[in-house]
Amino acid sequence: MEMMLSVYATYDLTPRIALNLDRHLVFPLLEFLQESQQYPDEQILKAKMELLNKTNMVEYAMSKFITIHKSLYHTNDVPQDMIDRRVEVVARLKALEDVAALIVTFLQNPNAVQELRADKQYNLQMLNDSYWIGPDQIEALCQYAKFQFECGNYSGAADYMYQYRALCTNSERSLSALWGKLPAETLMQNWDIVLEELNRSKEIIDSKSFSSPLNQVQSRIWLMHWSLFIFFNHDNGRTQIIDLFNQDKYVTSITNPKISLFM
Repeated sequence: MEMMLSVYATYDLTPRIALNLDRHLVFPLLEFLQESQQYPDEQILKAKMELLNKTNMVEYAMSKFITIHKSLYHTNDVPQDMIDRRVEVVARLKALEDVAALIVTFLQNPNAVQELRADKQYNLQMLNDSYWIGPDQIEALCQYAKFQFECGNYSGAADYMYQYRALCTNSERSLSALWGKLPAETLMQNWDIVLEELNRSKEIIDSKSFSSPLNQVQSRIWLMHWSLFIFFNHDNGRTQIIDLFNQDKYVTSITNPKISLFM
């Protein structure tokens, strides 16, 4: 068995793929590796601890940490730095919540939301005139959504990222929010929605003007890595992965000597 595990681990691409994934997307891969026993359990547990320590998922991290720490070191004690970090994260979340309170309250009111139109400039003026919501509050919504994602609240993050993109007039910020919504929907396994967001991201990447061709290639590399979750779970994924990876621009990205798909 040990020899078999060693052979599997030799060909495991997770360490290379993980370089181009959001760290929240890496956690399901570690879960799979643990279930399939491709590495010693202790090695996976340590990797999970390291990964959790770099997120703001403090509630989940502390419960997981106790389990993992007990398995590794036979103690239930939680280090003081983790307790301190929880206090810090909760305080930061509350601060962001306070700053975004006006627009969050607006978005939670179905009657108010019905006042929004397809015209973003109209929306900005209406929000400012009727609800005292300006550009700062809209940007606060993005920061709040991002922090919600970092804390592991993927549903809330996806909803707020969607609302932010509907109001945002800055194309760069809108694309950044789309990059945030894509992994959130992926981690909730909303495959039809994720496929739509993937295609939307691809459209933007292929049509957008980048500061350098290398940046555009890097964006395609990220998209291909993130797309693996979708294509191996969506009903039509097998066909679509072939279509995407065989397009000239994406073949070039895969074979680019400066940035390889499995670098």
